[in-house]
Amino acid sequence: MFSLPTLYERALNLDFLSIEEGMFLFEKAPLTELMFVANELRKKQVPHGKVTWIIDRNMNTTNVCVANCKFCNFYRIPGHEEAYITDIETYKIKIEETFRYGGEQLLLQGGHHPDLGLEYYTSLFKQLKQLFPDLKLHTLGPPEVAHICKVSGVSHHEALKALKESGMDSMPGPGAEILNDRVRRLISKGKCGAQEWLDIMHEAHKVGLTTTATMMFGHVETIYERFEHLVKIREVQAMKPEGAKGFIAFIPWTFQDVDTLLSRIRGTKNHTTAEEYIRMIALCRIMLPNIKNIQASWLTVGKQVAQICLHAGANDFGSIMIEENVVSAAGAPHRFTAKGIQTAIQEAGFEPQLRNQQYEFRQMPALMEEQIIGY
Repeated sequence: MFSLPTLYERALNLDFLSIEEGMFLFEKAPLTELMFVANELRKKQVPHGKVTWIIDRNMNTTNVCVANCKFCNFYRIPGHEEAYITDIETYKIKIEETFRYGGEQLLLQGGHHPDLGLEYYTSLFKQLKQLFPDLKLHTLGPPEVAHICKVSGVSHHEALKALKESGMDSMPGPGAEILNDRVRRLISKGKCGAQEWLDIMHEAHKVGLTTTATMMFGHVETIYERFEHLVKIREVQAMKPEGAKGFIAFIPWTFQDVDTLLSRIRGTKNHTTAEEYIRMIALCRIMLPNIKNIQASWLTVGKQVAQICLHAGANDFGSIMIEENVVSAAGAPHRFTAKGIQTAIQEAGFEPQLRNQQYEFRQMPALMEEQIIGY
């Protein structure tokens, strides 16, 4: 039998709690106590006490995808009349606009296009960096890298090394969903398996790329599988090379169910309550003592819940998202301006701090904040 006081003490000592211990805290610990422990850990791991945020744009290389994820309304099958591959003129217009709004980063992702391999992406990244030398490319993700490797017949190492050399600055953590193959077969059968996702992230750390990790929960997973996911992420972080940052942030968000196949065919709905999300944020901080930054997903849970999460272990409010297409297509209704995101952080009792993707502080750019309208 586990003891709450003992587990709290171990958590505060940055011990690695087991899956079963995490589940016990999820099921038995009072929310206020979990929040207190997670908040103390935040203060220990992020002693500056500020809440960070970023200005960036989420663009998509293509909406063509053969992964057939059951929670995605964004993708189109090859040959569909609405299918597209983003052209360079569109990139130029949107990147120039992003710089005008004070952003310096492009979060660039897309579908698993059967005809786009490594040469396409390395050529695109080189071209974007030639046009915009100061642009930061936070791009692709393990499932896309796995797909590129299959299309081009190269190893994970070869692909990641070439992508980095062509201009990839860091890699986000999409496609993790829940890192358990039972779940993945039900919701994202066409994507790489859990172990390949983890292997690609480990290889990214080995070639010197910083990455982020994610978890999408509130669909078909069990509580055990959520904590299994957290432990697997923690294990990969523990294996990063000496001196590497590895995962610089963890971002958990809730399944958005509007008009998705998962909702229409399986009847799966997101029943995650505000309390449950806050509880999971606190447990992410507790279960991941080797990952410094925990982000609250205002995009999926809204301003007020995200504000409470800042007292439950989260230290980052994410991006205003000048553009975002995938999660919004599944019903995420929330929006922020640059001024609004800073006000929300202040209302929660914290000092807002603009950052870059490496979680380094930036000065606010000279611009009219109210012009920056995020999704």
